[in-house]
Amino acid sequence: MPVRIRLTRQGRKRIPFYHIVVADSRAPRDGKYIERLGSYYPKTNPATIELNFDRALYWLQTGAQPSDTCRAILSEKGVLYKNHLLRGVKKGALTSEEAETKFTSWLKEKENKLQQIKQNQQKKKESLKNQQLEQERKIRDAKAAEIAKKKEVSASEEASETADAENEENQEK
Repeated sequence: MPVRIRLTRQGRKRIPFYHIVVADSRAPRDGKYIERLGSYYPKTNPATIELNFDRALYWLQTGAQPSDTCRAILSEKGVLYKNHLLRGVKKGALTSEEAETKFTSWLKEKENKLQQIKQNQQKKKESLKNQQLEQERKIRDAKAAEIAKKKEVSASEEASETADAENEENQEK
């Protein structure tokens, strides 16, 4: 029986949510599956992926073929790299300790990259927010200046009117 690791679509219209499953390749997309390995939610930034690492590795070692999207997901989580290292151990190219150290260093490097990306996104958000606040401050200051100008003009008009009224009263006397 040809076994595939693939996605089954869940969710509603325009809000997809996928389960990562192991299924017979002849089964329908959202039909019967052998085992559920995790979930994938592509709407978040970055996409949310929950995966049972050990079971996915087991199915890869038993010969399950991932679909293109699942291959990208498994690669992202490091399952394919771990499988590659374990095949090297089987062939005698590496020891299991070397493979484990390579994998842990790869995981740390991957985590550092993700942290950098998140920090850059946070900095972008903060800079955009600061720019918007600065623009709003400029607009508010300009409006305040206009209001102050109008008050000065109206105050000077009132002062001139009162001065004219006083002059007229003085002239009448």
